[in-house]
Amino acid sequence: MTSRTSSTPASAPAGIQEHFGARLRRAMDTRGPLCVGIDPHASLLTAWGLNDDVAGLERFTRTVVEALADRVAVLKPQSAFFERFGSRGIAVLEKAVEEARTAGALVLMDAKRGDIGSTMAAYAATYLDKDSPLFSDAVTLSPYLGFGSLRPALDAAAASGSGVFVLALTSNPEGAEVQRATAADGRSLAQVMLDHMAAENAGATPLGPVGAVVGATLGDTGANLDMGGPLLAPGIGAQGATPADLPGVFGPAVDKVVPSVSRGVLRHGPDIAALRGAAQRLADEVREAVLTNS
Repeated sequence: MTSRTSSTPASAPAGIQEHFGARLRRAMDTRGPLCVGIDPHASLLTAWGLNDDVAGLERFTRTVVEALADRVAVLKPQSAFFERFGSRGIAVLEKAVEEARTAGALVLMDAKRGDIGSTMAAYAATYLDKDSPLFSDAVTLSPYLGFGSLRPALDAAAASGSGVFVLALTSNPEGAEVQRATAADGRSLAQVMLDHMAAENAGATPLGPVGAVVGATLGDTGANLDMGGPLLAPGIGAQGATPADLPGVFGPAVDKVVPSVSRGVLRHGPDIAALRGAAQRLADEVREAVLTNS
């Protein structure tokens, strides 16, 4: 099957304000339902023939943005791999965010921030304030200090038309001891979080701006995942999941899934054509799996 992946910008037409969920839906429909991580592991830098230093980081990041920002729906830089180089690494990240958004990709900052009060507000200002050099289309958040602790970020996202992706059911085995614990009313804590997200998304079309992170490797989660927003699904590729697994995990909500892949695409670099080909193949496979099961 041929994808409609194209260089169509994910931003709204001039003069029209759209919230993140609407922009993401259009990006997925025109560019293909795929998020590609920018994860400059030391091992990947080495595999690309680059040094594990700021120069290698910059070369790696620039290549990924050049290869993919004008054609994939979402690029997801993992902040930690830039932070490890200090201020010079953050400068590389700032430039990557700006250039990726200029090329039309939506940028999801994978920072997994979670805190309370003024600290959470500061994180929100870092990623969700249009005047920030790290302003992104969305950011990942951890809600396990209580969903209410995310309110500064939720409010900031609403004000700037951005989105958030909240950890719900992650693919790491350690997550289960918290996420699958039982609340006083009998729901799992993950379901409690998903229900909070559903309330935030009420009335928003075609997708709400509050998304959930649910691992594609989990099989049947037993949770109601149709919370009105997008579902970021890490685990495709190196972690063992395939696009064909998505309907079994997400059921009726599979059309809202944004599969996230990093090494499965990045290992094809530094050749730009190979990176583009890998991303295109995965987007086509995801689209086929979704259409077959919708």
